[in-house]
Amino acid sequence: MKAWGIDLGGTKIECAVLNTASDMEVITRRRIPTEAFNGYEHILSQIKKLVDTVIGEVGERPSSIGFATPGVLEPESQVMKNCNTTCMNGKPMQHNIETILGIPVKLANDANCFALAETLMGAGKKYPKAEVVFGVIMGTGVGGGLIVNNKIISGHHGIGGEWGHNILEENGEQCYCGKKGCVEAVISGPALEKWYVVKSGQKLKLQQIQENYLTGNDANATATIERLLEYYGRALSTLINVIDPDLIVIGGGVGNIDLLYNEGYERIKKYVFNNGKLTTPICKPVLGDSAGVFGAALL
Repeated sequence: MKAWGIDLGGTKIECAVLNTASDMEVITRRRIPTEAFNGYEHILSQIKKLVDTVIGEVGERPSSIGFATPGVLEPESQVMKNCNTTCMNGKPMQHNIETILGIPVKLANDANCFALAETLMGAGKKYPKAEVVFGVIMGTGVGGGLIVNNKIISGHHGIGGEWGHNILEENGEQCYCGKKGCVEAVISGPALEKWYVVKSGQKLKLQQIQENYLTGNDANATATIERLLEYYGRALSTLINVIDPDLIVIGGGVGNIDLLYNEGYERIKKYVFNNGKLTTPICKPVLGDSAGVFGAALL
């Protein structure tokens, strides 16, 4: 039976169809703009438009579809929460999508889908004995997903893996979630770029800040990357202390910074509760931006 998945992003909606959830051969992929600025009802119409298009390509209707979403479905109320595409919050999205498509759907947070796909199809294939895998997203936002024995751990409130909204810097920058100094407000890409602007008065992308750090002639770039490494070490050490996963996969644009996997690893060792010893594999993802849609199909 073919496995259908949709990655519902803020700017694009992507659909992928796998031959089966076991052999994972990709039959087709298609994406269209989300156009979220047109509102919630328009997003639903875009979903239907995409699914109808792919049905025409594949030549059959799906029996069900998995969705990677930018928030989570509240287990009790069955409405969306924590979505950065804010028009989705408070909406019974699963019910609405099932109504317009006429088939069952399953929703999971996009970070959970990332973690599931990397466990089964990506980085996790190099570590077949890894029973506990944590997928970290470090990009525009910071989030995560927890996989245990190849299954997503959503948790009692549906927020399993949400390490990005733990307080990392007391009385730090305001986070959209309402707290100050969250992991996301400290080491996300925009947060680091903003911190550099405050220090230097100059606006640079994180990649350029990293390049300036490597040349050694920009004291503010050095301070920014040092801030990233130090707080990354603290944040990941807390994660390891609580979960002690067999594997951590780092996704998102910030995760492309190579320093995280050597100097950043040393910073984690400073804080982990294991006498300074750390052997946890921490690696980059294999699937790139395909992880969300593949993870949705695997639901």
